[in-house]
Amino acid sequence: MIKVAYIFGSINPGGKKNLALEYCRHMDTTKVRVDWICDADSTAIPEDEIKALGGKVHIVTPYKNILKNMSDIRKVIREEKYDVVHVWLSTMNLFSLIVAKQEGVKVRISESISMANKHEKKVLLKYALKPFSSIGANYYMACGVDCGVFQFGQKSYDDGDIAIFKTVINTDDNAYEPELRTITRKKFGWENSVVYGFIGRYMVQKNPLFIVDIFNEIQKIQPNAKLALIGFGGLEEKMMERITHYGIADKAINYGKREDIKQFYNAFDAFLLPSIYEGLPVVGVEAQSCGLPIFFSTEITPEAKGCNMAHFISLKESAAEWAKKIVEIVSQNMPARRSFVEEMKAAGFDSKSEAMRLQKYYFDAIEEQNK
Repeated sequence: MIKVAYIFGSINPGGKKNLALEYCRHMDTTKVRVDWICDADSTAIPEDEIKALGGKVHIVTPYKNILKNMSDIRKVIREEKYDVVHVWLSTMNLFSLIVAKQEGVKVRISESISMANKHEKKVLLKYALKPFSSIGANYYMACGVDCGVFQFGQKSYDDGDIAIFKTVINTDDNAYEPELRTITRKKFGWENSVVYGFIGRYMVQKNPLFIVDIFNEIQKIQPNAKLALIGFGGLEEKMMERITHYGIADKAINYGKREDIKQFYNAFDAFLLPSIYEGLPVVGVEAQSCGLPIFFSTEITPEAKGCNMAHFISLKESAAEWAKKIVEIVSQNMPARRSFVEEMKAAGFDSKSEAMRLQKYYFDAIEEQNK
């Protein structure tokens, strides 16, 4: 059996956690043990499931105190003697990877799962660290081509040095369920509404204030429209202020941070994701598998499209223009709701097959280093 360490930084509800779990769930636990090294300020470590899969959870000082963080990681690596260290911190990867190299870990993977945008406050730090994110690594991985090129450069991709492992989900588990849709819509009082939804963090990257702007225009066209917001984050207060300003508090509801999100993919009529940047968003893959129309900004990689449920609109267009296009498409798609599981599998988004490919990648890398 090989021992693999996943290093994450903070684990919170959402994409990174779900993506890593999907890989862990479908690898052979008799051949691979995956431990999670997480910062102490994490809010959603799936500790019980990790242990059930044979792994351990190690809690370390948050990376904001980088020297203590590195010291804690060093102690864990030294005690556990990992064959593989796989770091999921994007441009922050170098600190953990330096420790792993110093401790003699043979396979050290730098993973890129996000990009950056000039509108983000910490963008300067990301761009400053980007050239160094591969220090200490001897393998490079990304959830999509755009993410890989962003972090490691076009030449590295052209030379075949970046392994692409897509953002994956259990596509079967994310199939459309008409009964669940009916139950959920009744529970929330949505039976006679067209429900637009968002699931994610309320932060600049996700452009949540623009989501409110778009919905304000949508409800002018569709009086029976509702907006369901599922998430948390620093822009929550501003979002609520804007909702109040528009006078749509009875239609735009914040349901807060939740883990029971499968029901919402089924109950929504459309998903809004006008992000100013992304990696390859998990919610986008889950929505499409469930047959839910999703509206991305064109800042999101075209690789996120796995079937014809994905639509792209430029952020150069106004909220009113977004609303007009969205309402037109949603009105056309609502009668034809169905699963798109097979299409998403064919596009390479299924965790079962991709997990076995990742497992093979680990073993091949170890064998290569042992030569």
